[in-house]
Amino acid sequence: MNGTMNDNWTGKAAIVTGGAQGIGKAITLRLLQAGASVMIADQDREAGEETIAEYQALKQIKVGQVKFVQTDVSDEASVQSMTQQTIQSFDRLDLLVNNAGIAHPSNDPIEQLSLEHWNRMLAVNLTGAFLCAKYAVPHLRSQGGAIINIASTRAAMSEPNTEAYSATKGGLVALTHALANSLGPEIRVNCISPGWIAVSEWQKKSKRRPPQIREADQQQHPVGRVGKPEDVADMVLYLASEQAGFITGVNIAIDGGMTHKMIYLED
Repeated sequence: MNGTMNDNWTGKAAIVTGGAQGIGKAITLRLLQAGASVMIADQDREAGEETIAEYQALKQIKVGQVKFVQTDVSDEASVQSMTQQTIQSFDRLDLLVNNAGIAHPSNDPIEQLSLEHWNRMLAVNLTGAFLCAKYAVPHLRSQGGAIINIASTRAAMSEPNTEAYSATKGGLVALTHALANSLGPEIRVNCISPGWIAVSEWQKKSKRRPPQIREADQQQHPVGRVGKPEDVADMVLYLASEQAGFITGVNIAIDGGMTHKMIYLED
């Protein structure tokens, strides 16, 4: 994003759930580069501490602070504590990015899908966003802030045996437009639905690896490539900025055009 947009974030503060790895880690970096202070709320302590050490050492981050608090977004007390620690650390909150989620569905057929797995997926991917919004809203309202939910193109299209994951992402899209109407005009609420985003290089060290992407994987996308976490991070920065002041309640697919590509098997 351009410099005029980045300048707006000096002195502001954000929470990024699931901000220690993957797309969330890229979002955290982009906000820090823009001058914001960021609280990483992540359940993985190892990843959180690695990311804090890495980002605190970056020379291009000169203004904002980055902190980590171990958080289970499905637990109300944990979310409440995380929000309080954010305000104690930064004295304000301008942006909540609900990115935390269980990223890999079980792929069990519906007749084998356990209620325990279904409920855990709902608790983290959907209830977590509700809880974070619940406790962030009073602080966001005082700053005229924003909420951005990270859903998935699975909210609109599916592969077999992804009922739990797809349902939670569809719920996030619906939660987005409901919150936008409830919280406006003080707080804008938008949603991003990523498609195929290559995150392997943004994982913690013990899981980091080069991306395994074939040329065919790249070329099946109308834009000619698989997505990068930076693609999503750039959109977060835009939607949270004053330039997006007339945008609320929407879901934006960042998928290289795949949800608008008609695919049939050929003979």
